Amino acid sequence: MRPRGETGPLGSTAARKFFEDNFLPVRIRKLGDAAGFLTGYYEPIVDGSRFPTREFTVPLYRRPPDLLAAGATQPGGPFPNSGRAFRRTADGELAPYYDRGEIEDGALDGRHLEICWLHSATDALFIQIQGSARVRLEDGTMLRLNYDAHNGYPYVPVGRVLIDRNIIPREEMSMHRIREWMQANPDDAKDVRRQNRSVVFFRIIGLNDDREPLGAQGIRLSAGRSIAVDKALHVYGTPFFIEADLPIAGANASTPFRRTMIAQDTGSAIVGPARADLYFGAGDEAGQIAGRIRQPGQFALLLPRDLDPVAAGTHMPLPPVRRPASLPLAAPSPAGTTGRDRLESKSEPIPVRSDRGHGSRRLIR
Repeated sequence: MRPRGETGPLGSTAARKFFEDNFLPVRIRKLGDAAGFLTGYYEPIVDGSRFPTREFTVPLYRRPPDLLAAGATQPGGPFPNSGRAFRRTADGELAPYYDRGEIEDGALDGRHLEICWLHSATDALFIQIQGSARVRLEDGTMLRLNYDAHNGYPYVPVGRVLIDRNIIPREEMSMHRIREWMQANPDDAKDVRRQNRSVVFFRIIGLNDDREPLGAQGIRLSAGRSIAVDKALHVYGTPFFIEADLPIAGANASTPFRRTMIAQDTGSAIVGPARADLYFGAGDEAGQIAGRIRQPGQFALLLPRDLDPVAAGTHMPLPPVRRPASLPLAAPSPAGTTGRDRLESKSEPIPVRSDRGHGSRRLIR
């Protein structure tokens, strides 16, 4: 380990020794699953305008002042990334907030909530899915936007809609393929887009700032090292070791991915113990890689060695045993033994491997 008081980055050998000396890797997965699941995300960089023009016609909105999170009594303040959202009607009653179709049809028009204007509704949709963006304005200024709130509807992947409607085969699905189809079929794309009723609102976090975006932890993400996890199950800053074979070099590639990652972000679609969104950086190249990632992966949670996961697990209730359908149901389980997803840990340690920094394994940089 580095001597106390000394700062600065560790070399690959020292970093590996730090993790091997101080952490115990414990395999995790959802009960009943052989592996976890990985997707990718990135920060889009798009052209835009401060004002609507014939070229830039689709707005991105800041948080409406009448938007209320579930349980809140007043607008404003931090906004959760999931759960319902409301508006107060003229008679004082709470009503669900406007959905995507209503907003696209003008529900927010005339309220001066537009931050900027983009080329297309597809650009706006992808920025909302990713949760942040860099918008290059007409005078060259780079506008940095980040998530601020949402309208209270669950996220529905448009890729799933296209697969269910037999429009794009599952094996061809990617963000690039979705964009191509939406550009070629603007009328049908409008209906597909509206199946995802969720809309994200943004705030300006900087100008001409080319650093990586802030994650939910409040720390800037690192391309190829940061992951989004289920914050109901995991603590920000937790290291994970992830093993998978990913289509990084191309759609048909199978690139070995063996890397220590840090939990620094979250997302409404990231649910479960062995579920992660890998951050690949900003721009089109990162977007092409991120859009191809939908693969199983093995997860190892790196726990401080002074924590004993086996001892902690002895106090954790297990879900009830599933009985065959032909057998009569037993009496209800005691309180606290629900069937929620749990971390399934094994007491035996696994070998710790670390990325040695080979250029071919650097995803963006």
